[in-house]
Amino acid sequence: MTRSDTDAVLVEVDGPVRLVTLNRPDTLNATDAELHHAIPAVWAELAADQDARAIVLTGAGTAFSAGGSFGLLQEMVDDLAVRTEIMDEAKTLVRSMLAIEIPIIAAVNGPAVGLGCSLASLCDLVLIAEDAYLMDPHVALGLIAADGGAIAWPFLTGLLRAKEHLFLGSRISAAEAVEAGLASRISADPVADAMELAHRIAKLPPQSVLETKRILNSGLRTAVEQLLDDGIAAETRSFDTPEFQANLARAARGKRG
Repeated sequence: MTRSDTDAVLVEVDGPVRLVTLNRPDTLNATDAELHHAIPAVWAELAADQDARAIVLTGAGTAFSAGGSFGLLQEMVDDLAVRTEIMDEAKTLVRSMLAIEIPIIAAVNGPAVGLGCSLASLCDLVLIAEDAYLMDPHVALGLIAADGGAIAWPFLTGLLRAKEHLFLGSRISAAEAVEAGLASRISADPVADAMELAHRIAKLPPQSVLETKRILNSGLRTAVEQLLDDGIAAETRSFDTPEFQANLARAARGKRG
């Protein structure tokens, strides 16, 4: 296995498979500004990789991703230019993950929260560790779940379940995620199993895999184009609400305490 590293995201090459690792293990792969910049960029890099046939996405350490860092969220409250840049990147991230022809397998090795949950939801297959969980607390925190859950979850789990999970923002256990259609199956070793599955997919006729993915994702891509700009604009406005700012301050104090 050879490796192409950046600090925030690692890309390992294993024949026709690319292992992409979110690389902020000390903060449970919480998304700081650098990681948020790097995630959309990696999909552009992989889309141009003529030798790639399947991708595995995971997190370094014990978490898949803990979502947005409190520091970055506070910057987005305080600085409209930073907020605009991050929200534009969010649109690019969603569109590029759905546009890439290569199948993406999420290896959810630990908690997938907020943006981490959205990333898993935009993958083509999701393997999840038994002690891992999904959680999208956007609404409970005072934000709009615009860059993944609100668009993708109705396609995966149905509209009523999507509303319950997104409104309440509670933890979804691995077993519940599989039962609801938010994960493909539970795995004792999500990365190893995802790599094995990726190599199986990589051996299939490429045109039939790529075109099948394109057709299967056509409804979701259409929904993204109809809803994403409006959703991101709404989420951008929610950073100015007193409810979100109070919840963010409370959460940051709790972390420091």
